[in-house]
Amino acid sequence: MTANATTAEIRQARFDHGMDVLTRIDGESGQKVIDSLADISPELGHQVVAWAFGDIYDRPGLAPRDRQLVTLGMLTALGGCEPQLDVHINAALNVGLTPEEITEALLHSAVYCGMPRALNATFVAKKVFGERGLLPVTSR
Repeated sequence: MTANATTAEIRQARFDHGMDVLTRIDGESGQKVIDSLADISPELGHQVVAWAFGDIYDRPGLAPRDRQLVTLGMLTALGGCEPQLDVHINAALNVGLTPEEITEALLHSAVYCGMPRALNATFVAKKVFGERGLLPVTSR
C-alpha cells in the first residue's frame, strides 16, 4: 500500500487480507457466511472479513488453535450461537485441534456457563464431527 492510497484502496486491501485469513481458518464455511450476508448486510460481511479476521484473528499474540479455543468457549457461554459454533468447530479442526480437544473444551465450559449451553455446543460438535467422518470420539 502506498502512502497515497485512497480510502477505497485501503478498505479493499484490508478486505483482501481478511479473506486470506478467513479462507485459511474457515475454508468454505466462512465464505458461505459472507455470501449469506450479501443481500441483507454486505457491510456486516465486510466487517467480519476486514476487521474480525484481517485485524483481530491475524494478530501475533495467540496461535490460531488458541484463538479457536477461546472462540468456542465464548460462543458456548453466550448460548444461541449454534450456527457460529458450527463454523468455528470446523475452523478449530482446520487449525489443528482434535475432536478430543474440542469435546474436552466444551466439557470444561459446562463448569462456567452451565450444562444446557455445554450440551448444545457438544451436539453441534457431534454434527460437525459426523459430517467430517470423525465419529466416534472416545473419552475417559
